[in-house]
Amino acid sequence: MSDTPDSMPAARPPEVGARQAFFFDVDGTLLEIAATPSGVRVEEALIATIRRLHERTGGAVAFISGRNVADIDALFPGLRLPIAGQHGLERRDAAGALHHHVPQGVDWPGLKARIHTAFSDVEGLLLEDKGLSLAVHFRQQPALEGRVAETLQRLIAGTGDAVKLQPGKCVLEVKPAGRDKGTAIAEFMNEPPFSGRKPVFVGDDTTDEYGFRVVNEMGGDSVKVGEGKSAARWRLDDVQAVHDWLADILTASGR
Repeated sequence: MSDTPDSMPAARPPEVGARQAFFFDVDGTLLEIAATPSGVRVEEALIATIRRLHERTGGAVAFISGRNVADIDALFPGLRLPIAGQHGLERRDAAGALHHHVPQGVDWPGLKARIHTAFSDVEGLLLEDKGLSLAVHFRQQPALEGRVAETLQRLIAGTGDAVKLQPGKCVLEVKPAGRDKGTAIAEFMNEPPFSGRKPVFVGDDTTDEYGFRVVNEMGGDSVKVGEGKSAARWRLDDVQAVHDWLADILTASGR
C-alpha cells in the first residue's frame, strides 16, 4: 500500500463521464452486510442497474470482492461480469478466462485443517472456506477478535512471507500474500474493455484501501462508503447512497 496518509474523503463523487471503468466491492457497498455471508439480499432492481451500467460502459464493470467467483455469480444471476474474487486470488476476465493464484510453498490444506481444529469448539464463530482463502467471522461475538487474531498469528507463524492475515469488518482472513484488490484492479486495467478508461472503485472496508490507492495512482476516482478515514478521494454515506448515485449516473446518460 502507498505511504500516502489517509484523510477524510470529500462528500459526493464528481460527475461521471463516458470513458470510465467501474469496479465495485460487494458486501457493505452494493449489498447491506448481513449476520452471515449467506444472509445477504440482492434486489432485482440492483441487478438491473448493474446490467444497464455494464451495457453503458461497453462491458467495463467488474466486481472486486472477498467472496469467491461462484458465490458472486449466484448472488447476481444472469450477469456473469468480470470478477476478482477472494481479494484477487481468483479472477475472471472480460473474455471469461479464469486466473488463479494458488499458495506457493505452503501446506495449504494442512493449514486450513489446523485452523478448523483450533476453532471447532468456539461458539459464535463462522469459518468460511473459500478455497484459496479461509475467513474467520466473529460478527456474532465481537469480543472474540483478540483471541481469533492471536490464534491465527500463531498458526501462520511458520509460513514466513507466503501467508498473511487480512482484516475486515468483524472478520480475519488467512490468505496467500502478494494479491489484493489493488493488484486485481491493475490487472483488469491492462485488459479490454477496461484499458484506456478512467477507473472508478467503490468500496467500504479495510481491504478496499489497496484498491483505492491503486486507482488514485492511475488518476481515477476512489469512493469510500461509510464513515472513517480512507485513502479514497470521495465518499458516499451508505449502500442506499451508492444505489442512488448509480441511478443518477444512468439517468444522466439517458440509459
